[in-house]
Amino acid sequence: MTLELDLQIALDMPGLPTESEFRRWAEAALAGADYQQDAELTLRIVNEAEITALNASYRHKQGPTNVLSFSSEAPPEAAGALLGDIVICAPVVLREAIAQEKAPAAHWAHLVAHGVLHLLGYDHDEAQAEAMESLEIRILAGLGYSDPYGDTPDPP
Repeated sequence: MTLELDLQIALDMPGLPTESEFRRWAEAALAGADYQQDAELTLRIVNEAEITALNASYRHKQGPTNVLSFSSEAPPEAAGALLGDIVICAPVVLREAIAQEKAPAAHWAHLVAHGVLHLLGYDHDEAQAEAMESLEIRILAGLGYSDPYGDTPDPP
């Protein structure tokens, strides 16, 4: 499996993960979900204004959120390995990491994995929540991070 990652960083903020970290987390999520085809996705890192506008437009919810996933809607003959787009709000991620006493890298890895799983069709509705969370826990453990839903904080 080869991942073509289009990383777009739309804000100037210190302490963001590197492109190799984002790639490692996305590849781990694909492997953890047993996705074996070549894949292409866009990962866009944004500010609160952009994520708030997207959240209102596509989910009809007010305010910022941490991550949004947009699956590819290309026709099957054109889609190929195009999975879609993931948009992550950097200020929200960092605030959540502090509030939840998580290492920022662990929270970033969780949200990248979470976004990738959404692109692969996983959801956290009642029917799929447990399976999706179990998969996220396994993916993050493989990356050396603790259970993102547990109470044990990661080391900084």
